[in-house]
Amino acid sequence: MDTTGREAAFPAVRPRRLRRGPALRRLVAETRVLPENLVLPMFVKEGIGEPVAISSMPGQFQHTRDSLRRAALEAAEAGVGGVMLFGIPARKDERGSAADDPHGIVQEALRDLSKDVGDALVVMADLCLCEYTSHGHCGPLEPDGHVDNDRTLERYASIAAAQAEAGAAVVAPSGMMDGQVAAIRAGLDGAGFARVPILAYAAKYASSFYGPFREAAEGAPRFGDRSGYQQDPANVREALREVALDVAEGADMVMVKPGLAYLDIVAKVAQASPVPVSAYQVSGEYAMIEAAAERGWIDRERAILETLTSYRRAGAEQVLTYWATEAARLLR
Repeated sequence: MDTTGREAAFPAVRPRRLRRGPALRRLVAETRVLPENLVLPMFVKEGIGEPVAISSMPGQFQHTRDSLRRAALEAAEAGVGGVMLFGIPARKDERGSAADDPHGIVQEALRDLSKDVGDALVVMADLCLCEYTSHGHCGPLEPDGHVDNDRTLERYASIAAAQAEAGAAVVAPSGMMDGQVAAIRAGLDGAGFARVPILAYAAKYASSFYGPFREAAEGAPRFGDRSGYQQDPANVREALREVALDVAEGADMVMVKPGLAYLDIVAKVAQASPVPVSAYQVSGEYAMIEAAAERGWIDRERAILETLTSYRRAGAEQVLTYWATEAARLLR
């Protein structure tokens, strides 16, 4: 017994021993975020002469082709694993014709990036129509205003082939149409791109956290919302069913979007999925942290790394984040 009268052996279990210094904490860390786990979403806009700042996403831009190339090179030099490209065309129509135009802004940018950084990181293309349609929905419409699922599948197959032809290493359908992965796989294979993988947005929720993205991609629906095809935030089994269907149709990777409010879904998908799992740290998550940090309410860099760690801890093998380049530098 010590001089205070307590038994010297109490407490017998002392977990704090492994928390005494940063080197020891790093040594025993269970979860690690590496630069190569990160994917940088990027926006490229047709017809602008210089990058346009996105007001709701401080530090992010609608890029010109030249500024996009510079930003992608910075990401590659930082060790980022990949980039995800979104395009904003100069002209939009009901069917989103610019999405599979061989000379459309995304196809031109894909050629640039595949040539510049294609050996250093994975160049991915978001495959959807909301940025390209005049009505802002993710496919051609039926007379009653609902998205025509099967006509949309035809468009997606054509877009996938155009993106692959332009140099996309991965295509990523995000429209949440029934059968989209099978249609895209058939379209890619038929066009001679059997080696191009599909990263399916398999569990994409109808979320309020997409608000700043709507400004960035100029793809807000002109009427209604996307609850008729994106998932209900209340549902779990539905997400697992969607993932299983996409894998059965040929998805090589699957994604959960958003992430922070859906880490339980990320974890359940990671446990069930036979293919790699990605998660998207969406624009609203980015904007909240930036706004709180600007007001001095939180430590910005710690919040960035903490949230990225939470994604990895939940089971995401890749994390799409607008902080990818900055986080990669911090991690190094």
